[in-house]
Amino acid sequence: MIGRKRSNPATRSVSYSSSPLLASKTPPWRSRFLVALVGLGFVGLLGRAAYIQLIGEDFFQRQGEARYAHKMEVPASRGKISDRSGQVLAASVAVPSIWAFPKDVDNDPDKRRQLAKILGISYAELEKRLDPSNRFVYLRRQADDQTAAKIKELGLKGIFQDREYKRQYPEGEAAAHIVGFTNLEEKGQEGVELAFQKDLQGRDGSRSVVRDRLGRVVEDIGEQVPALNGKDIELSIDAKVQFFAYQRVRDAVAENNARAGSVVVLDVHTGEVLALANYPSYDPGRRTNLSGEQLRNRALTDVFEPGSTMKPFTTGLALETGRVRPDTVLSTGPRSVVIAGWSPTDSHPHGDLTVQQVIQKSSNIGAARMALMMQPREMYDMFTAIGLGQRPQINFPGAVTGKLRPYKSWRPIEQATMSYGYGLSASLLQLARAYTVFAREGDIIPVTMTKRSPDEPVTGIKVFSPKTAAQIREMLQMAAGPGGTAPQAMVPGYSVGGKSGTAHKQEGKGYASNKYRSWFVGIAPISKPRIIVAVMVDEPKNGQYFGGAVAGPVFSQVVAQTLRLLGEPPDLEVKPQIVAAQKLQAVDESF
Repeated sequence: MIGRKRSNPATRSVSYSSSPLLASKTPPWRSRFLVALVGLGFVGLLGRAAYIQLIGEDFFQRQGEARYAHKMEVPASRGKISDRSGQVLAASVAVPSIWAFPKDVDNDPDKRRQLAKILGISYAELEKRLDPSNRFVYLRRQADDQTAAKIKELGLKGIFQDREYKRQYPEGEAAAHIVGFTNLEEKGQEGVELAFQKDLQGRDGSRSVVRDRLGRVVEDIGEQVPALNGKDIELSIDAKVQFFAYQRVRDAVAENNARAGSVVVLDVHTGEVLALANYPSYDPGRRTNLSGEQLRNRALTDVFEPGSTMKPFTTGLALETGRVRPDTVLSTGPRSVVIAGWSPTDSHPHGDLTVQQVIQKSSNIGAARMALMMQPREMYDMFTAIGLGQRPQINFPGAVTGKLRPYKSWRPIEQATMSYGYGLSASLLQLARAYTVFAREGDIIPVTMTKRSPDEPVTGIKVFSPKTAAQIREMLQMAAGPGGTAPQAMVPGYSVGGKSGTAHKQEGKGYASNKYRSWFVGIAPISKPRIIVAVMVDEPKNGQYFGGAVAGPVFSQVVAQTLRLLGEPPDLEVKPQIVAAQKLQAVDESF
């Protein structure tokens, strides 16, 4: 036919009937099932999306943020510790710390060896720290700037630096036992750093940031919580007095070939500790290979039998109760006092002595005789009133109570020996505080390591009357002058008074025959007391061991320097003192 196109065989339609597979009938339920599966999948996806977006939004938000957002601590600056005039004793400075992501550190052996050399560690130790199994590692915390600069110049991939705070102690070993130190996390471990940890540490802040996989901060997100810096602490310590006291006790230990020594300086008016020095000491900023001997704050933690430094208290009680007067004569000859077959002895024999001379010559027999005039309860109450057997009320770690047994268990022989400092024990700080009863018209005040406000009232507890305190001061002046046991304690231009002490050291259940502790505790100026200085030298072995000869010179030097620094005017002419010292031919000393 005209106009009809001939069909192409290649384009012929497929005959479905000729294919068994295509010709087979599909059940209707099958198609419906497939449609239902697709529908259920779609509903499941909708449900999952709804759960993520609506129900579990907070959880998934946190999980997502955990993979890119990080909360960084903003460290608070630890408060400064300063002396009474504002001189810094401890402060925090920002220093570099070196850290790494081990798996990202460049594996260049030469650069790694250079890094180990800069860090001051072996190559093997560095490789151990950079083990890829470690996710994060500090290579050096609180490094110096020079080390950090060398590492930065090395340019080793995967090594990073941050700044963190490090504590520095400008006064070094001179003030170590007062200030103490912190650990790497700036947590107080000793001294004022530990005692005032809560005040000094402040409160860290925080910031939320986005970091990349190398730990670099990309951007800040969310609100920042600012850090609250720690409070500054102002101590009662005078840094100049502290440094000088440390030097003098250090020199005394060396000169006497002694084991250790301590000095405490108290302000009579306020009870403030102006100095507390110990030797051996340490540098708080460099604490490697320290020993217990160096760390011990002996003035607070070590207790001892105070020896003859207790005689003024026994005498004061005898005067206060009217049993003796300063001019009362006591027999102090050998075996003039016998208790159950035992008799106290003096290092030098004396005959009859007045009460004043008992203190001046430091007679054990005279002190024992006065003690036996009194009831044990009277002595016990006086000892507790001056702080013996009680922990000092001072905000400082390590302060000890000492030993004072209940009076009901005292035997007469023990009452006698306590009168001159055996059978009880105290720390050097306790002993220094006890002497405030003589410097302050008979009352004792609490001591403090922090600076008092000028208008802060200082109230004491009355132990002796002003008359008794004045009488004892006069006796102490005799003991620290020509004819006394400690003329070496005299200070040119200033009147001083004090009492030496020498005690055998306890060893096991008895006493060592050749080991002593030497003391001197005194007041200056004696005419108008301003300071109390207590000195202890442990185990002097250079021939001298009496307190007047070993501790007396340290007292003299510390008093002279301290009074000048405090602006205290001299109360004596210097020339008569020098003449008196030159005429002095012999010095009697006893325990």
